[in-house]
Amino acid sequence: QVQLIESGGGLVQAGGSLRLSCVVHGRTFSNYAMGWFRQAPGKERELVATINWSGGGTYSTSSLKGRFTISRDNTKNTMYLQMNSLKPEDTAVYYCAAGRNQYYSRLSSDYDYWGQGIQVTVSS
Repeated sequence: QVQLIESGGGLVQAGGSLRLSCVVHGRTFSNYAMGWFRQAPGKERELVATINWSGGGTYSTSSLKGRFTISRDNTKNTMYLQMNSLKPEDTAVYYCAAGRNQYYSRLSSDYDYWGQGIQVTVSS
């Protein structure tokens, strides 16, 4: 059984930082791309960033570039999202997702396992 477990969310003031982690159990982590998505209240789920199997290729939503950084450690079966200079509009539930193959993707349909989500709240 594949499980994705997120951690590191919480409440932070605007301008602060958080690092989200996603540990994957039940699958050969290094064989698959991974991604972070988020969903704000009343909005659709959107891609934050995605990373290929090795970590050598990444894609981030253009509006978040320079503030959010995706990375992975295949020796720890863990993916990370470093979030800096947080803004109130970054408030959302953040989800990690495991891809169907090695290659990163912007499409949620290319991910077959999802975490339960973790709340990030940025106060002004």
